[in-house]
Amino acid sequence: MSENEKYLLELAKKGDIDAFEKLIEKYEKKVFNIALKLLGDYDDASETAQEVFLKIFRSLAGFKEQSSFSTWIYRITTNVCFDVLRKRKNNNVVYIDEIIENEDEGMKRQIPQKGDSVEDIVEKKEIKEILNEAIQNLSEEHRTVLVLRDIQGFSYEDISEILNCPEGTVKSRLNRARKALKEILKDKKELFFDNYVKVKWKEG
Repeated sequence: MSENEKYLLELAKKGDIDAFEKLIEKYEKKVFNIALKLLGDYDDASETAQEVFLKIFRSLAGFKEQSSFSTWIYRITTNVCFDVLRKRKNNNVVYIDEIIENEDEGMKRQIPQKGDSVEDIVEKKEIKEILNEAIQNLSEEHRTVLVLRDIQGFSYEDISEILNCPEGTVKSRLNRARKALKEILKDKKELFFDNYVKVKWKEG
């Protein structure tokens, strides 16, 4: 945390709203994106993000800086999302704009961006819907670690702190999540491994 952030944090802890708004400004997009990927609904994600920042503001006095401020924020984000998911019993779809490949592992979606025919566009939409539904069918812990690592690109160390569990647990959950996702998608292998889309998994 920079000196300016520390200064804003101290002011925010004393109830300074302007300082708080400046402090969280750079985290707003990431918080919303995590909520959107986990909850699968724009309105729910927007409402949840607001709830997250309200909870952060109310909890500032209890932040002891034993972890980084960003990790603390994302831990609160995932916990609030868990609460929402439990309340509505995981009925919505996780919308994925892009699955990124992290270093030497992960999943990578490669789709040609130009010159798409109508057939290409229709097939892409079908693939996205299938992938969204497949991830939605993962367990809560598998979905969460998959979103944090393979979609949001957090490091194992960050995820370990966010989820408050050992890195080894994070890695094993991620491997199981990828295997579970592959199992769900096994009947759609031809759709994913063709000229339009290549989905690659590597074991972590």
